[in-house]
Amino acid sequence: MIDLEPATRVLTAVVEGVGDEQLTAPTPCAGMSVGDLLDHIDGLALAFTAAATKELIDAGDQGPSPDGSRLGTDWRPRIAQRLAALTDAWRAAAAWTGMTRVGGVDLPGDVAGLVALDEVIVHGWDLATATGQRFRCDPDLAAAAIQFVEPTAMQNPEGTPGLFGPPLPVSADAPALRRLLGLTGRDVTWTA
Repeated sequence: MIDLEPATRVLTAVVEGVGDEQLTAPTPCAGMSVGDLLDHIDGLALAFTAAATKELIDAGDQGPSPDGSRLGTDWRPRIAQRLAALTDAWRAAAAWTGMTRVGGVDLPGDVAGLVALDEVIVHGWDLATATGQRFRCDPDLAAAAIQFVEPTAMQNPEGTPGLFGPPLPVSADAPALRRLLGLTGRDVTWTA
């Protein structure tokens, strides 16, 4: 069992640091604005909370494409509340056992937990980078996320559509966060 709280706390702080004037700015996620990315984070918090509690949510096989126009005016507190609920849901031992479903895919609970962790960390970096904020990540959490990402990246060297871009080379002795970002196709030198 992994405590997602350090990662969700960092992401919550980054979300709260986004200015309204930044919602249309680009992100390291090709074709996605800051507002679109926030909408994605909002949705993934709901989806992975449901995965932890083994509740099926009616969103079809995949949620709708991220769209910043859906954010509304209460997005900061709403996303913070949903990230807190995500943290709480994954603190239950039952979340990490058995099978669950997220994004139209059935997977073991422990794998879903690692995917949730990866989403929180990587999109936290995306959002911080796009909005000029500092980002930090517990190295042990980044290393845990690599457990899911590395085999997936190696099986799909051209990337996994909707999940990762093609992996970028990173030295084996690089910090865990840098290795995680490279495996997900993130260019750590990206600037808006």
